[in-house]
Amino acid sequence: MELYEVQGISHRYRLDGQRVQALRGVDLNVGKGEFLAISGPSGSGKTTLLNILGFLDPPDEGTIRFDGADVSRLSEGERTRLRRERIGFIFQTFNLIPVLTAYENVEYFLLKSKLSAAEAHRRVGQALEAVGISAQAHQRPSRMSGGQRQRVAIARTLVREADVVLADEPTAALDQATGLAVMELMKRLNRERGVTFVFSTHDPVILGAADRVVRLRDGRVLG
Repeated sequence: MELYEVQGISHRYRLDGQRVQALRGVDLNVGKGEFLAISGPSGSGKTTLLNILGFLDPPDEGTIRFDGADVSRLSEGERTRLRRERIGFIFQTFNLIPVLTAYENVEYFLLKSKLSAAEAHRRVGQALEAVGISAQAHQRPSRMSGGQRQRVAIARTLVREADVVLADEPTAALDQATGLAVMELMKRLNRERGVTFVFSTHDPVILGAADRVVRLRDGRVLG
């Protein structure tokens, strides 16, 4: 069953006063539970496509359906709710809040939920345990390695029980061994929990682990 159905997506943005064509008529389906890699040279449109899949940017042309719903027909509030409740994001720069501990960084994304304190505590504990970072729960990011910080970022997406995780170059800031460990963690979560992963990457290890690789060049899907 398809989670995403993307048809004819095009997108432009302004850079130094010029209109840049980031995507050109992209068609893409993503199945539920898929482990999908998007590959391509810098400037090919990978990050733009992830932003559109995460409802951060609207496309200029084309349609996108998420779990059967036409996203263009949803209100901004409905798109925000979908993004908050069903979509997780992982960035190469981790985007953790430096003054908060690992536990607090993960808990932060539940603060606006209607969960009880006990349920929130249970979810945070489970998420930290799932990524193997329970021992560092009360450490701040500055006291953690790059791999540990990325694991906190992954736990942050899991705590909301997201259906899909969009990861932009998740191993780019990590050494090879740590990047491999993070990839194996994402693959295990995909296999055991059925979480859909869509990530952009140049990392040949992650590309080799993907169920399918979509290649972009100049904003177009090559195959």
